[in-house]
Amino acid sequence: MSLLGDLVSTIFERRYRRALSQDADARTTTELATQLLGSHGEVSGGTLARMILDRYTQMGLDEKQALFEFMTHDLEIEDEAVLTTLRGYRDAPSKHSYRAFAAACEPQRQELARRLNQVPGATGQLVAMRKDLLQLLPDHPEFEPLDVDFKHLFASWFNRGFLVLSPINWASPAETLEKIIAYEAVHAIDSWDDLRRRLQPADRRCFGFFHPAMADEPLIFVEVALTRGIPGSVQALLSDTRETIAPEDADTAVFYSISNCQAGLAGISFGNSLIKQVVSDLSRELPGLSKFATLSPIPGLNSWLQHSKSDVPVAGNEGALAAHYLLEAKRTDGMPVDPVARFHLGNGATIHAVHTGADVSENGIAQSNGAMVNYLYDLGKIAKNHEDFVTHKTVTTSPEVRALSASLEADT
Repeated sequence: MSLLGDLVSTIFERRYRRALSQDADARTTTELATQLLGSHGEVSGGTLARMILDRYTQMGLDEKQALFEFMTHDLEIEDEAVLTTLRGYRDAPSKHSYRAFAAACEPQRQELARRLNQVPGATGQLVAMRKDLLQLLPDHPEFEPLDVDFKHLFASWFNRGFLVLSPINWASPAETLEKIIAYEAVHAIDSWDDLRRRLQPADRRCFGFFHPAMADEPLIFVEVALTRGIPGSVQALLSDTRETIAPEDADTAVFYSISNCQAGLAGISFGNSLIKQVVSDLSRELPGLSKFATLSPIPGLNSWLQHSKSDVPVAGNEGALAAHYLLEAKRTDGMPVDPVARFHLGNGATIHAVHTGADVSENGIAQSNGAMVNYLYDLGKIAKNHEDFVTHKTVTTSPEVRALSASLEADT
């Protein structure tokens, strides 16, 4: 009887979905969204959500913009409802009055996103939707509240508790490896042989965060080199003629590339948790590791130099200029101008060393005259460094880097 009941239910659902789909063909996407918000049935809600998402994938930019305008303006919070329910909660605090107030404070577009997310594959499609929204924001600042809502939902859906850390190696599925090549954002992977050199040797590691709702899509990944000592050249680190060492002979784990993969998740922080988890896992696997450091680009250096009024020539001063930039170039809020510096210092790292001629690729020369920097993660000092940075905006650095910056000031 259970099997017969399931069969009848399946046939009913298919017929219902077909009838609903035929009826929806004459409706606009915004009408379908309104209907979805008013639906209470699981079958009807799932069918409407699927139709809206399928339509979205076929939309041109103008149609997407129109949908975002609808979500921004027509699904906004209602001022009077907020004020009325606030008064009700203030005058008679209770579970009921608080629930009414909380519901009034939430714009309907958040509930629309939740209902769209009830069908398989929807999470990835909503992330792609926010990617489109972010591309429109510079010319449409009125969409900013909608972006705030997307980010609010994603921060919950993609919190650390839902993320899965997985090693990525040469035996990983080809689909995953193709995405590593495509998403690498720091040091381009030129070929499958180049990828093999980063993943296959015993002294190389790669780890990525994945989400169950987007199991085939890495959210962020980090490439790690196991070395003796802290390196100062990315070309040497990635050379196809370098000597491979046994993992147990390494004393240092070097994070030389961290790539965020989903543009639609911009502003959702994964890197901090990723580095901490990888440090923890590698420490257990290889007790001989005593140092955890990066070999990081300095992406804002040349742009800053072009806008600064310094008369110091670049040639011969690359290291001192890089050190001075990392320590002294600040935004109006007192935080470092350089985004990579903000990331690692915010995680509790120390500026350990600056290297000239460390990245002689076309991109490395263009962004920093070839200079790179090591950020050191001293496990005993991470918590204090983080607290000093976020509270007092203190840039923790080695005496050598501070002296390098001071030498430039002495010469000017």
